[in-house]
Amino acid sequence: MQILLVTGPGGAGASTVAAATAVQLAAAGSRCVLLTTRATPVAGLDGAVRVESVAPLPILEQVWARHLEALSAALPVAVPPASSVVPVPAAAEFALLAALAGHAAAGRTDVVVLDAGPTATALGLVALPGALRWWLTQAAPPRLRVLATLRSAVAPGRPGGAAAALGGAAALEELIGQVPLADPARTAVHLVLRPEPAAVGELRTTATALAVLGQRVASVTVDRVLPALPGEWGARRAQVQQTALDELSATAGPLREVAETAVPPADVPALLALDAAVPGADPAPVPQPTPHRDGAGWLLALPLPFARRGAVELTRWADDLVVSAAGQRRSVPLDPLLRRCTVSGGTLAAPGTAGATLEVRFTPDRAQWPTGLLEAEEIRA
Repeated sequence: MQILLVTGPGGAGASTVAAATAVQLAAAGSRCVLLTTRATPVAGLDGAVRVESVAPLPILEQVWARHLEALSAALPVAVPPASSVVPVPAAAEFALLAALAGHAAAGRTDVVVLDAGPTATALGLVALPGALRWWLTQAAPPRLRVLATLRSAVAPGRPGGAAAALGGAAALEELIGQVPLADPARTAVHLVLRPEPAAVGELRTTATALAVLGQRVASVTVDRVLPALPGEWGARRAQVQQTALDELSATAGPLREVAETAVPPADVPALLALDAAVPGADPAPVPQPTPHRDGAGWLLALPLPFARRGAVELTRWADDLVVSAAGQRRSVPLDPLLRRCTVSGGTLAAPGTAGATLEVRFTPDRAQWPTGLLEAEEIRA
């Protein structure tokens, strides 16, 4: 299942672009679903494509009800019914995640066009699976899960709080694993912007934030492009718009432009007339960062397009490398080779450009290397 995630700052037209994309895919014969958290005021849209409006409260109630019996058996206090559960922050993002997982598990959908809302909400959604997986690892590390499994095998029929919690953790991990939001090969993030001066900054910040999360901007659509207007005001407005288009093109490459209309599209024919669908081609594979030998140690290069010096943080926690930039943070698991090394430095190469890269240097930790193996590596280098 392919996911086309469409987002942009409020008022840029991302919902219109998402709807146009879904209608075009459905017309071409794709088993397509338009997933959204808000109603789209286009008459006949649900007749042209399958539309699913996701509301956080029903999804939360379904998930709670599914585990209510186990929770009631494990906890010494009364557990509220699903109808009394109060949503927590990020419930909307979790509801979208659960809806995506449902479509992935059913296997009856070729592509989901996700109207992900404003950019900040979309970034929160892309970050959610990794964040949940990190917290699950902290709360229920593998060793604890093994011990709980052994205990259940030795004393069956005696469920406890830990067993119930681990069961919920396993169910959550299964849900997370079904939604590849951080995989550019299966989820393409399409950004919709307006032709205005702030658009370039929005593009750069979003590209950096997505890179922290392991994603990238697949395409840029500039919506609500004004036609030529008469008079001095029209000339000045056209100049501002053209400057923004030129800067966006220089930053992102080829753009898709969608003309401004006098009124929003009210029906499917008007929606199709906009020609606003995002590219649906299969994305090019994205090589995963791998360490390579660099003198006496190793170098790991992490792409961070448009990141600037002083705006990137790098820490090491246990077997993970933690990178922070553009308001996002990601914990990157290290491979077995780098786990036996210490971080000896980090440099941001080509800062502020599309090719900005965080280069992290690792030095072998002799205390963690088997006898003779490090010497063999040094001779090979």
